Formats: sequence, structure tokens, C-alpha cells
Amino acid sequence: MTSVPVPAAVELGDLAASSVRLIASLQHESGAYPASPTFSAYAGYCWLRDGSFIADAMSAAGETASASRFFAWCAAVIDSQAGVIGRVVSTRANGGEPDFAAMPPTRFTLEGEVGADAWWDFQTDGYGTWLWALSEHVRRGGEMDPAWLDSVRLTAAFLVETWDLPCFDWWEEHDERRHVSTLGCVIIGLERAVAEGWLPADEAAQAANAAEAARRLIQAKGLHAGRLTKWLGGTAVDGSLAAVVAMGLLDTDPDCAERTVAGIREYLLVSGGVHRFTGDVFYGGGLWPLLTCFLGLAEARLGDVSAIDERLAFAESVVTPSGDLPEQVDLHVLAPDHRAEWLERWGPVATPLLWSHAMYIRLSLERTTLDRA
Repeated sequence: MTSVPVPAAVELGDLAASSVRLIASLQHESGAYPASPTFSAYAGYCWLRDGSFIADAMSAAGETASASRFFAWCAAVIDSQAGVIGRVVSTRANGGEPDFAAMPPTRFTLEGEVGADAWWDFQTDGYGTWLWALSEHVRRGGEMDPAWLDSVRLTAAFLVETWDLPCFDWWEEHDERRHVSTLGCVIIGLERAVAEGWLPADEAAQAANAAEAARRLIQAKGLHAGRLTKWLGGTAVDGSLAAVVAMGLLDTDPDCAERTVAGIREYLLVSGGVHRFTGDVFYGGGLWPLLTCFLGLAEARLGDVSAIDERLAFAESVVTPSGDLPEQVDLHVLAPDHRAEWLERWGPVATPLLWSHAMYIRLSLERTTLDRA
């Protein structure tokens, strides 16, 4: 993903422009982006990960005020967790192991509160992703409010002490594992905080050391056949790995990046769309427009711009008559026997999913940028 400025939505195609309008219309007065306005399990909540990618799309589309409002919301919710983060950092620094239940959450209500219902909440990737997205925003000329620096420092301190812990992955599964896409988001976030000069010298050194240690761990345990794996010690592929390639994790190792993208194409790209992973049973395990767009962004970063139109075309093919992009579609479902249980539990698939719209915007902007080059 590039961070070159792109003029506002006037340069976007119809779906991308309507996606910008949809996201803007649904942004809460607090600055939070709802994951999905009507889906029973997501309504009223904003995730650090999803929201950061949405903010990045809005920033890239020229909606800088919208993105800045989100980053202000991030800073506020992280500041609200200062006591929790402080206890975690102190426990780890003194050789202890914090209780998962005592970790700061990765999703908050739109008002910035911790949710009252149980959730699979200990995920570190969103904390790294918001640092990356803020850096992208600033590099485009967006606002960096000095008041946010305390939140950046809190985030970095939290990641320095927790990066090596098992936690839930992007899909809120397998908290017993250490996931490569999670580690990638943490690495990129810490490296950006250091590069932007947001941390005092001693804290910057700690962050850089943690990022380098995480990179070494991936090299030692997170590769199979020269490509990134779903989790350390495994061999499987995960669609989220396209995101860390697109974010630049492997810019210094293009061979690994190429093999990672090739693995996603081989195992997860079907009928034009991308699965999360081969054993997926969530709503039967359909194809995800947002992951399809991430794959296109990863391919573009590697210089394969010919694939962009194919990835955009898939997303366009699954838009609802009302112009909404869903979380996933029931094409080439991996586990059809599992669809009914999720429909009964939560109702129809999340539609619209703002993250899906955001990734379509980003890939559309990538096409615009490359056309200008």
C-alpha cells in the first residue's frame, strides 16, 4: 500500500465513491467506525484492527478529517486503558504472566467503553495496526495531534511486553497459538512508531529490539517452504498474510513475499475470491471480498498490477442490489453443514461490513495511483 496523497472521492469509481459516502455517513460522533451497523454481533462496536484499515482508506481517499477523528478516538480508548496496560507491562517486566482476562480489549463500544458481553478479546494485532495506519495518515500530510503521543507510547509499551504471547488471531480463534499475521502487525506498528520519532530514545530502543526479536522468531518458526505460515510451527496459509505483505513487512525479503502470495493463490483463491483459511467453518467458510482486495494490494506491492482488475471485479460482483459489500459470500463454501448454526446464532452475514468497503476503496486507489505512474 502506498501512502501518496490521493485527491478526494471525485476520482473514484462509483462503488468506491459510494463506499466513502457510506463510511462517512456511519461514522459515530465519537470518531469510531462501526464494524457493521446492523449485524447482531458487531452492531455498536468498533475494532482497533478493522477501524484502522477503514481510517487508512478514508485518509487515502482524501477524507483526512474523518481519519483524524478515528485516530483521536483510538487515542482516547487507549488512554482509558492506561491502568490496565500499566499493570500488564509491570507484570511482564517483573517476569510474571498476566491473566488473559486482564488484558485490554481489541474492540470497544462506539462511545469508547469496554463491551459488557463476553468476547474473544485479547488480540494484539489491532494495537500495532493503529500505529501503522496513523503513520500512513501522517505521511500523506494528515494530522498528528501531539496529544496522541501518550497513547502511542502506551501502545508501544504494551506491545513490547506482550508481542511474544499467544493470543486470538484476526478471526478470534486459537488463543493458544502465536499467529504470524499478528506478529507482522505488531512489528510494523512498532517500527513505524520508531521511524516517526514518536518515542523517547530509551522506549524507541526497546520497541526496535522487540520488533527485531519478532522478526527473528518468524524467520525461525513462521516459515514453511520459504513462505509465511498461519501460525508459528505450522504449515498452513491464512488470508490475513496478504495484509502484512501489503503493509510492507517483507519489503526486504521479496522472495518470501512472492512465495507467501503464491501460497494464498494456490490454497485460498477460488472462483475469483479468497477464503480465510482451508479449515474455515464460520458461516460455512465462504469467500471474503476484503481478503480478495488485500491480495490485490499485496500483488500490486510486488509489482503484479495485472491482478488488480480481477480482484476489484470479484468485489464488484458480490455487491448487493443496495450497494453493500458483505463480510463474506456463500460461493465455494468450504463447510456447508456449518452455515445453519451461524445463521441461527447471529442471523444473516454482516452486510454492509465497513471493512470490506474500505479495502475496496484502497485497492481502487492503488489502481488510480498506478495509472498515474
